[in-house]
Amino acid sequence: MKKVSIINLIKYYTEGNDAGFRSESYQIAKDFDETGDTQLSEYIMALLSNANTFVPQINDNESAFFSKVDYSNEPLPLPEIIQEDLLGVANAIGHNVGVNKFLFQGLPGTGKTESVKQLARILERDLFTVDFSVVIDSKLGQTQRNINALFKELNSFSHPEKIIILFDEIDALALDRTNSNDLREMGRATSAILKGLDTLDERIVLIATTNLYKHFDKALLRRFDKIIDFNRYTKQDLTEIAEILLNSFLSKFKFAGKNINLFRKIVNRMNPILYPGDLKNAIKSALAFSKPGEQYDYLRRLYFAICSDASTELKILQSQGFTLREIEIITGVSKSQVSRELKGDIDE
Repeated sequence: MKKVSIINLIKYYTEGNDAGFRSESYQIAKDFDETGDTQLSEYIMALLSNANTFVPQINDNESAFFSKVDYSNEPLPLPEIIQEDLLGVANAIGHNVGVNKFLFQGLPGTGKTESVKQLARILERDLFTVDFSVVIDSKLGQTQRNINALFKELNSFSHPEKIIILFDEIDALALDRTNSNDLREMGRATSAILKGLDTLDERIVLIATTNLYKHFDKALLRRFDKIIDFNRYTKQDLTEIAEILLNSFLSKFKFAGKNINLFRKIVNRMNPILYPGDLKNAIKSALAFSKPGEQYDYLRRLYFAICSDASTELKILQSQGFTLREIEIITGVSKSQVSRELKGDIDE
């Protein structure tokens, strides 16, 4: 066993750094196994796993730094231009030529994290996400040590060719060092990430996401093989995506009726139209909170939830392009009464 390993174990123990201690212990067990001392390796792994049976390789599912994420089976409609980029990412990973680090940047709700889940499913790789609340520590220098331990643990995966690591909202660690209140501490943390990315096993796919791209550290940006922009949605893209999401949810809410013309009018009244993440939540919530006996109640709820100029005034609704029947759905006022009141206003 290396002297530095002994020193690290003592240091992690005195600091109370359980994640670092376990990571160093895993590495020691792996080193013993590679040098032929399998019995000692087995004993260390048995102690770490709190089990009476030997764990043959590093347990990829057990870590203080990251956790396994389930695949997403929900629809992920994206603009064609972004779909093409994601196909390129999948191809790059499939070629196994060391193009393995990607940054997905875009506003919240544009589909960055969900796209990573879909890629993991398509590529049949296990997906693990890093818990930055564990990595970041208020103690001086501890965040840097945690980052070093994190990458050491990543490089100890027993099957690196079968995983994707997600650094979701990496902004917590990767903002421009000039914008930090503690320049030295942020500088140390960023330097540790740079070193970790440079030494990352090429068989591991790492995808980071950020919605603060403009503030990203420039040296860190250069470490990524490809940066995908998720902000490239047109109004038509978002309208079509809204319909896809609606159709998906209507299959689960059997009581709800489909009125695509009214739905389109409501969506197009948004300024701007919500990105898919928020749009999905708005549609799902409108359906979930709607009255089961009223098949179009979700459309009324959706209108008042997402339209900044929503109104119950009949004349305003008419000026917004809604028909008598659509006004009836939105206000709950019968179509005949809406007709009489609007006609009376016109006569006056």
